[in-house]
Amino acid sequence: MLWLHGGGFGSGSGSSPSNDGTNLALRGDVVVVTINHRLNVLGFANFSEFSPDFAASGDAGMLDIVHALKWVRANIAQFGGDPNTVMIFGQSGGGRKCETLLAMPSAKGLFHRATIESGVAIQLVNRDIAIRNAEQLLGKLGIRKTEVHELQKLPLDRIMAASYAVMREAGKIDQNVAGFSPTVDGKILPQHPFHPAASPVSADVPVMIGCTRTEWTGLTTEAVLFNLDEDGMRARIKELLGVQSQGMIDLYRKSSPGATPSDIYFLIASDYNYGAPTMKIAERRATLGKGPVYSYYFTWATPVQDGQLRSPHNMEIPFAFDNVQISAKLTGGGPEAMALADKVSDAWIAFARTGNPNTPKLSHWPVFTAKDRATMVIDNACKVVNDPLRERRIAMFRALNLT
Repeated sequence: MLWLHGGGFGSGSGSSPSNDGTNLALRGDVVVVTINHRLNVLGFANFSEFSPDFAASGDAGMLDIVHALKWVRANIAQFGGDPNTVMIFGQSGGGRKCETLLAMPSAKGLFHRATIESGVAIQLVNRDIAIRNAEQLLGKLGIRKTEVHELQKLPLDRIMAASYAVMREAGKIDQNVAGFSPTVDGKILPQHPFHPAASPVSADVPVMIGCTRTEWTGLTTEAVLFNLDEDGMRARIKELLGVQSQGMIDLYRKSSPGATPSDIYFLIASDYNYGAPTMKIAERRATLGKGPVYSYYFTWATPVQDGQLRSPHNMEIPFAFDNVQISAKLTGGGPEAMALADKVSDAWIAFARTGNPNTPKLSHWPVFTAKDRATMVIDNACKVVNDPLRERRIAMFRALNLT
């Protein structure tokens, strides 16, 4: 089980205590590997147009992961692992890395299952945008394109300061700019992972994918969002959805009677950024008709912070790793969390071993298809529901132009 840490493509570490694989190894006779790799401008600034020495610079961070997978293939048997039964799994940015690996020819055959937790990488960065960002980075550093090698002589703090300045300015011009992230260059990454369809590169690999109910409660530092009044909620949703905001608010009110304005905001923001794109990824992957897809929707609400966080981003990690007590600040570490971790971590281990997450501790978990959309709703009482957010999903697909 090779863990890819979160933090987008720009930050994070494989050595967080919540990612400690000890409990998984003891529970399921598995070998857990966590890695670090080049991030941000060091891993993804694309200087390929300025020198052949930098031909792969736009995807260097992902190629680091490919090298780690090659190391696993060559060495993991010495640690008791099976090089022919490798699962990649990751949450948030780690999930996006899993999705990217599924589209990389150089990674094909190095892993045999992929679990994508709250990670959305339908599209990555087009080459023209990547080159533009690299040009602006050199400009901030006072380096001519013909002298791109001078970049290697600069201290890291100067490079990072320049990269943040570039992204601040780019974000003002183009809200869709994806930062220093993997480049779709036609070779290392022949196409976007799931646009306009799922990449066929590793189509036979079984995939498990899902998200949490209120991702956005774990992704904001704005305290006001937890105490919105009706006008404040409507203003925030209008910023997100424009003329479609009123219809979406009405729909979510209907599907969640009794919800507060903050509840409505977090549900819409979560589905907009994670729920709907995750469902579209599952659909496009299943449409390939090869490796099975298993879908989950994590609705368990943490009791910490007086329950305000509901089911936040990062919630799957302690349950998948069976680390709910290590992560008590997120889970509460109580008996309900312990009981759920017993079910979830066993399902993750079963999927790693067989490509099928079914275990005796859960009701039967069917394969996801675009027709039935069978989804394991993960809560104190886990159950399978077909298309659990149907009306909301359809409306959000329309709002996001996800045809």
